[in-house]
Amino acid sequence: MSCFPIHDFNFFNQHNAGAPHSKQAFHRMAQSEFNLDHEISWFVLPSYWAKIIVGLISCMCFANSYDGDFVFDDSEAIINNKDLRAETPLGDLWHHDFWGGKLSSNTSHKSYRPLTVLTFRINYLFAGGFHPVGFHVINIILHCAISVLMVDVFSILLGGLQYSSKGRRLNLAPKASLLAASLFAVHPVHTECVAGIVGRADLLCALFFLLSFLGYCKALRENKEGNHFSILWVLASVLLGAIALLCKEQGITVLGLNAVFDALVINKLNIVELIQKVLRKDKSLENVGLFKKGLLFRITLLLSGGATMLCLRWRIMGTGPPAFTEVDNPASFADSLFVRAINYNYYYSLNAWLLLCPWWLCFDWSMGCIPLIKSVSDWRIIALAALWFCLIALICQALCSQDSHKRRILTLGLGFLIIPFLPASNLFFRVGFVVAERVIYLPSIGYCMLLTYGFSLLSKQTKKKKMLAATVLGILLINVLRCVIRSNQWRSEEQLFRSALSVCPLNAKVHYNVGKNLADKGNQTAAIKYYREAVRLNPKYVHAMNNLGNILKERNELQEAEGLLSLAVQIQPDFAAAWMNLGIVQNSLRRFEEAEQSYWTAIKHRKKYPDCYYNLGRLYADLNRHIDALNAWRNATVLKPEHSLAWNNMIILLDNTGNLAQAEAVGREALELIPNDHSLMFSLANVLGKSQKYKESEALFLKAIKANPNAASYHGNLAVLYHRWGNLDLAKKHYEVSLKLDPAAPGTKENYSLLKRKLEQLQKKGDA
Repeated sequence: MSCFPIHDFNFFNQHNAGAPHSKQAFHRMAQSEFNLDHEISWFVLPSYWAKIIVGLISCMCFANSYDGDFVFDDSEAIINNKDLRAETPLGDLWHHDFWGGKLSSNTSHKSYRPLTVLTFRINYLFAGGFHPVGFHVINIILHCAISVLMVDVFSILLGGLQYSSKGRRLNLAPKASLLAASLFAVHPVHTECVAGIVGRADLLCALFFLLSFLGYCKALRENKEGNHFSILWVLASVLLGAIALLCKEQGITVLGLNAVFDALVINKLNIVELIQKVLRKDKSLENVGLFKKGLLFRITLLLSGGATMLCLRWRIMGTGPPAFTEVDNPASFADSLFVRAINYNYYYSLNAWLLLCPWWLCFDWSMGCIPLIKSVSDWRIIALAALWFCLIALICQALCSQDSHKRRILTLGLGFLIIPFLPASNLFFRVGFVVAERVIYLPSIGYCMLLTYGFSLLSKQTKKKKMLAATVLGILLINVLRCVIRSNQWRSEEQLFRSALSVCPLNAKVHYNVGKNLADKGNQTAAIKYYREAVRLNPKYVHAMNNLGNILKERNELQEAEGLLSLAVQIQPDFAAAWMNLGIVQNSLRRFEEAEQSYWTAIKHRKKYPDCYYNLGRLYADLNRHIDALNAWRNATVLKPEHSLAWNNMIILLDNTGNLAQAEAVGREALELIPNDHSLMFSLANVLGKSQKYKESEALFLKAIKANPNAASYHGNLAVLYHRWGNLDLAKKHYEVSLKLDPAAPGTKENYSLLKRKLEQLQKKGDA
């Protein structure tokens, strides 16, 4: 495959339908001194072919994630988010955070993304439930659309904004824009946004971010006098920026980038020259360009729009910023300003490294994954020194270069790299993470732009242009392969969590998640190993202690379980789940008063806790405090009407105490709410049988057996019903099925023996 440069504008114009061949046929805005494409050995394609190719390769990178599961944060943002369900009023989306909690709550993360949640809700509606395929497909389509848009965005950023006489925007950098868009489309760091469904927030934000930028460019199409701009398009750009903000917080930064683009590209503002004139109080200041072409008016519109968005956003939040914990972002809790500053800068260098070398990727970088730098003797200082050396060098070139083309590209590249990253920088407020690959989706635009410009400089210096082009093509292919591998890891939690063990072996949350995944699959022995490692790495990791205590409780290792759960509630006194589990252990140890106190402490910290009321009811039942037990289970069913175990225990307790009428009423109430629960059918059938309502009892037993045909007790109790009813042949049949399913079924052998003796007696009477 050969690469060939463009040698003149006439050749380029062949690929821009409607563009005249004459140099006088178009008027310009921000014409560069030379065309970037002259220095790049790359493919020249018509715009529509370039977009098709970029769209296809972006789809190819992440297509294998289409049938992945809900993983990691998807559980909280989607499966457990009530805002997705039809019974939740649409208006609630505007008062809830991304996770479905109330924004006014002190525990809310304040992540206000109602439009993203709305798309999840639409996915849920069309899929008819929580089926991940539709969610994943939309994410892949969004990334493809964004990558296609990047061809237009990069053509403006790298080639300048220029229109034909007929008002059609020209692409003066077709090769450079194709290369930059390809680099963006296949960057492996984007995997989290595309393959992880919660990454939809970043994708939607990026989509409207780019549309806002392109809309602003549309506003700046000048007329022959060179002083026209469209207020409507400026306002449309601000509106699109507001929509981006409602998808994710980074969206508001597009207004700053639009302002930078307007000043530097449209008005050719030289920042160094402007500063010099301000310092000298030069009277020719108005000639710098600040007051030309309506720049101040447009900047005022952008500032007003941004200020309005921030005010509304702050008002909707209801309270102050979110409260994060030290494990989420340890540097922000450091007492020393020096330690905070040095670690923040180290985090920036890690983000830069992920852009440069996206090989070591991890779903979570918190919980000790990146130990704090506490001294200048730490060798990692080199990383942030290298970062600032490169940044300062680029900034100096961007500000001081005599080449306006270089100034424009470097300034815009740095702008797209830095400005969208600012909300995640810890400079304005504390964020809830150390490093997050998803937040560099937008900043990667600046990186791809700078990389493409660097490639053009190398191409200019070397004679081996084809070898250089082959190297870039190789980088693209390696990135595609890395994307395919990484998106495959995001298809299931097991693969995702295990992939992180080699990247962040010091991350307690990684070990915790691997352990939780193993426990969910029933492999408790392996889960214990990972939970213990999580606690070793982070001795204050209360969630790991709680889960480990639960497993040890189930294995009857009650003393160690109690120790872990007691430590967990000591570290975090409001940890309701740990208090409840501690109560269960104390109940098993027959320390009933302590267990009761633990249950009530859990309820104190979590008022609506149906599972805790259920366990409290079991404690009261063990103590023969039947009224208290019934009240506790009733509270559980009020808080959670589908709490089958609480309903069942109420029916059984009332049955055992001879309150058959009340037991029947409770059973019917439960089946109204949970009509397909076979255990409730079984319990109510027992009550009806004792009340001699044989026909109705039989119908419920048969329905329960149809739902769960391998339950020996269902067949055994139906046999008892037939036995009482006098249907001895049917009784014999179901006794035999019950014994086949469970030969040691209690009472069934004795009942079957009694039935056989009765049948033998009847047979003898018949023979006589």
